[in-house]
Amino acid sequence: MKLFHSINDFQSTKKTILTLGTFDGVHIGHKKILERITQNTENGKYESLVLTFFPHPRMVLQEKSEIKLLNTIAEKTKLLEATGIENLVIHPFNESFSRLTAEEFVHSILVEQFHIQKIIIGHDHRFGRNRTANIDDLIAFGAEYGFEVEQISAQEIQDVSVSSTKIRKALNEGNMDLANEYLGYDYFLSGEVVKGKQLGRTIGFPTANIQIEEDYKLIPRNGAYVVKAIIDQKEVFGMMNIGFNPTVNGQKQTIEVNLFDFDADIYGQKIEIILLQYLREEQKFGSLDLLIAQLNQDKKEALTFIEQL
Repeated sequence: MKLFHSINDFQSTKKTILTLGTFDGVHIGHKKILERITQNTENGKYESLVLTFFPHPRMVLQEKSEIKLLNTIAEKTKLLEATGIENLVIHPFNESFSRLTAEEFVHSILVEQFHIQKIIIGHDHRFGRNRTANIDDLIAFGAEYGFEVEQISAQEIQDVSVSSTKIRKALNEGNMDLANEYLGYDYFLSGEVVKGKQLGRTIGFPTANIQIEEDYKLIPRNGAYVVKAIIDQKEVFGMMNIGFNPTVNGQKQTIEVNLFDFDADIYGQKIEIILLQYLREEQKFGSLDLLIAQLNQDKKEALTFIEQL
């Protein structure tokens, strides 16, 4: 997959079949559209292209937006590449770009820059200044400029329309079954292993502290989880706590992973932690002994879950 960091950087001798949007999560609804794009370019006559944006438009246009995203840019790029898309354009979204009229966007970008043959979009797509243009406007532009428009219906995506918003809500509620079903893969966090207070090893549960650089990444609900890490191309299962460690008067949110049957030094490594199941909410225990007893219970439940995979 070729990656471009601006619309103006893209060049091709072929016409394109494209889609556009934020694609946060690259979930099963997005994949319906992406599959249709790659099916349309199988014969090699046209090139497939995805146009997406960063920052997320809501970060730019809504002053007090605190939206958290399901993917970092690196994660989204990896997920999109896995779909077989040939070209990905991640364009910087800013206020001047948002002021382009629908016609300016279609003519100068889709037609002149991307040499569009066909656009495939979701059922609720709106575009142009103040998002005033809809599918009917796009069809009219297609007739004027000579490109096709194909719309994917809500029913085709799923009976219950999947959206990034619904996935964010599920993650904030600790509903991993629903979030992972809508995503079509297990939600994951990517971060560097850093040194923490190292309390875990003194109570028999050494943890890897995960530091996530991107502050816009959605961290799911505080609590204990069953997880899987991929380290040196091997699967390592474990359990993770997201929260403030109230039993030891923690002051900031941490992400700590206790990996089962694993003792290698991974400080400084960037690893992926895949969230499989929510175990319980975070609690404050009256003593370390009570905390240790709960951690033993958590591990027992986690191992039972892992055995059933």
